[in-house]
Order: sequence, then C-alpha cells, then structure tokens
Amino acid sequence: MLTVSLHGIRIHANIGMYPEEKISGNDFEIDVDIHVPDARPWPFVDYTLINDTVANAFQQPGETLETFVLLIHATLKGQVPFAEKIKVAIRKLHPPMQGDIAYAQVCYEN
Repeated sequence: MLTVSLHGIRIHANIGMYPEEKISGNDFEIDVDIHVPDARPWPFVDYTLINDTVANAFQQPGETLETFVLLIHATLKGQVPFAEKIKVAIRKLHPPMQGDIAYAQVCYEN
C-alpha cells in the first residue's frame, strides 16, 4: 500500500467553544495520510488538493475539532474515491486551559 501524506499544515482560525477563542483564535496543526491500493501504476494524489481541502474546512463555521476532522475526512473521501483509508489528525496547539499543555488532538481514520 502507498501512503501519501501531508503533515504539519499550520492554520490560525477563530474557532473554538469559548468566546475568547472566537476573537483571538487558535493555532492548529493538521496531518493527513491517504492510503491507496497497491496497484501499478499507483494513482496520483495531489498534495495541493489535500492542503486546499484543509484550508477550506477551516473557513467553515464550527466549534469542535471533531467537526473539522470529519469535514476534512469526508471531503477527501469524495475527492479521492480510490483511497483505501484516510487518516486526519487535528491538533489545537496550546489550548486555553490551566497548565502547560502542548496540544489537544482529535484523529479520525477510516
């Protein structure tokens, strides 16, 4: 199986569950892995398509990481129908809460 990945996509967006997050925003990091069948020639997966899909998703309204991970996954599944599995991980960097926390993460793979 071939895996096409784009990792470390960084986006700043005014999304979150708390009012201050909608004003000042949060920094997010997204990883996408697309697994394609082991066939020759391997199907082509455009990295720009992955990056644009992630960027467009973060332009949509929403509050939770789960909303965005599912939106990105569903969109890529429609755009890359030959994919055997797609994995999307979204990290909210330094989430606004007590303590020194590097990130909160949601990951969906199917």
